[in-house]
Amino acid sequence: MNNKIYTLLLAMGLTILASCEKDTPRYLPYEGYAFTELDENGGDWTPVLLDAGDAIDINAPDATDSQAYQDELDAAKTAMLGMTSEQRNAVKYWTNNPTVRWNEIALELIAKYNLIPGPNADGTYTLPNPANPEGPPAFPFAHPPYACRALAYMSVAQFDGLISAWHYKYQYNRAAPYQVDESIKYAYEENDIPSYPSDGAVIARASRNILTAMFPLEAEYLQNLEEEHLESLILSGGNVQSDITAGVTIGDAVSAMGLSRASNDGMKNAQTPKAVSDSIKQAALDRFGWAWDNLEIPERPVGLTPFFSKVTMWSIDDVESVRPIPPPALDSQEFLDDVEVLKDHARNMTDEKRRIANFWQDGLGTYTPPGHWNRIANEFIVEYRLNPLQTARTLAYMNMAIMDGGISCWDAKYYYHYPRPIQLIEGFETIAGTPNFPSYTSGHSVFSAAASEVLAYIFPEEASTVRAWAEEAAVSRVYGGIHWSFDATVGTDQGREVAQYTIDRARADGADN
Repeated sequence: MNNKIYTLLLAMGLTILASCEKDTPRYLPYEGYAFTELDENGGDWTPVLLDAGDAIDINAPDATDSQAYQDELDAAKTAMLGMTSEQRNAVKYWTNNPTVRWNEIALELIAKYNLIPGPNADGTYTLPNPANPEGPPAFPFAHPPYACRALAYMSVAQFDGLISAWHYKYQYNRAAPYQVDESIKYAYEENDIPSYPSDGAVIARASRNILTAMFPLEAEYLQNLEEEHLESLILSGGNVQSDITAGVTIGDAVSAMGLSRASNDGMKNAQTPKAVSDSIKQAALDRFGWAWDNLEIPERPVGLTPFFSKVTMWSIDDVESVRPIPPPALDSQEFLDDVEVLKDHARNMTDEKRRIANFWQDGLGTYTPPGHWNRIANEFIVEYRLNPLQTARTLAYMNMAIMDGGISCWDAKYYYHYPRPIQLIEGFETIAGTPNFPSYTSGHSVFSAAASEVLAYIFPEEASTVRAWAEEAAVSRVYGGIHWSFDATVGTDQGREVAQYTIDRARADGADN
């Protein structure tokens, strides 16, 4: 299985690098499947945004023998009898675990908007502006900090929404239409999860709302996807309209909570004016005697999101508490030894090193390193046949850890302001571009280590595999010439340390009981 997943990811990654935004692969080749567990106690799990024990209010459902329900059932049967081929394909696509599908849609949008805004005619830059999303330039620039935040908010809203859904599912225990009426054939593998409220509707509405806020130019596209998804829930034989209405109510409420948090988490101030950026650089120069210089061509006047370090974390109160040790002084033997390591990689670049550097590149026009790990998580979710609640839990905790890791990484980057190899090694060239932010620690390393630790917790059988992939992702940046070896090794340790806060939280949420 591990080789199969790795091979698929490699092929997919190479395809993305060679494709335009409209060709970005989105769909995993899976259909509806039987869940390994139902998690009847899932409504008792501790949510992230809501207080423990709380559930979003919805009305009690009509009984299945009521006239109101029978009318809904008849309407669903009539709709199913008139299905078009396009509707049948939609039912097949959305599956009975659409949490994965909406995650894929998020990755598609990240890749589409992961484009550096170009310079103006006079050489200055205009930043994407959420108040004027059409720009130019278009909002957002979905760089790694933006991507990990969007994925975290969507996944957390999905998770909290499904906890509420599971609470009511097993409180009311209303059977699915195909269980009430034997003439209805369910489109997927049958299960005994109650249908009210619809978990699919929770996912559809929460995802659409979060992604619309994060990618406002895609509002119509996302609305069309949601409408198709909600319709498929009835056409699959799994829900009637009142199931969906209740699910949408939950999705609206939980996404509103998530977006309220997002509006006050500090991200709006992450991209600083040049004067602030210059003061951060000067502080590092005064403190350590070094500072990173941006050597990209053309040069943007400000580094990428210096104050991402000040964005509110999910599981850690103080970012400085997880700040890594200082990098080596520029006249230290450790630093001089690492210069030789990078020179040796450059002189002896093998096909294997180049392959690894390219596979984990995740640069412009792709879904970024956080997106890469979401793709890996989706592979495992399908392989292990997780139900929608387990899926949302996996993606929520992983993306929370990735975002906390990114915040911690950016704190180290702009506190230490450490120069990159291309700045300090005369004549040195990279094979992986020139990022617009300081070197220490490596974002790839932190993102990957944080993600892999959560996946190792959720899928212990895969622990050695995902940890090895994280280490490969880290060293890929050294092979590419972008990072020092200690950027990668310390960054890996940093990501693992940060992820442990999220894992401790997960272990206390009741799901493991």
